[in-house]
Amino acid sequence: MDLKKEIKEIDFADINMAQIFGEGVNNAIEGLSQMAGREVKVVRMDIKQVHVKDIPDLFGGPEALIIAIYLEIFGKANANGHMIVVYKPEVAFGLVDLLLDQPNGTTKELTDMETSTLGEVGNIMGSFFLNYLSDITGQRLKPSPPAVMMDMAGAVLDATLANILAYCDETFVVDTVFGTNDRQVSGTFLIIPDPSLEAG
Repeated sequence: MDLKKEIKEIDFADINMAQIFGEGVNNAIEGLSQMAGREVKVVRMDIKQVHVKDIPDLFGGPEALIIAIYLEIFGKANANGHMIVVYKPEVAFGLVDLLLDQPNGTTKELTDMETSTLGEVGNIMGSFFLNYLSDITGQRLKPSPPAVMMDMAGAVLDATLANILAYCDETFVVDTVFGTNDRQVSGTFLIIPDPSLEAG
């Protein structure tokens, strides 16, 4: 499948929502500065809409190994969406090294320490992202505790994506490159609001 042909342009009606999510992701990444002890900023960002069923293909297919940080978004009474940050394993290991100020290549596996570090990444990103969204939507939003998973893309994403298909066919995908002056990593954010969050 030519994935480029499957990715749709963002509809005009969704441009404002895409901009909001883009600013929220930028805010989330900059929030990592306090964890790193130095400035972390976005170098490049690409926002697109993708059909939900095609999301695993973005990471090399259902059998590709990924590391994902998953958070549920809670609003008024029920969950208002999902936020998933996906990395290739070697990229996630590089992020751990960056945040712990270790030489690049130090981290080679996902042990308790690395899982804890990535969980804190989820806490910070989720809080900064949702603080921005709260200001924009007027809703009080908060993240669930993060779940850090290393598995095949299909195993990590299928259950969540099946639930999403109950109310939408497409979602926003934000590809980013971010880091410090001397190191950069890439990650993909899946921002999946339910209709109540989009309505504000």
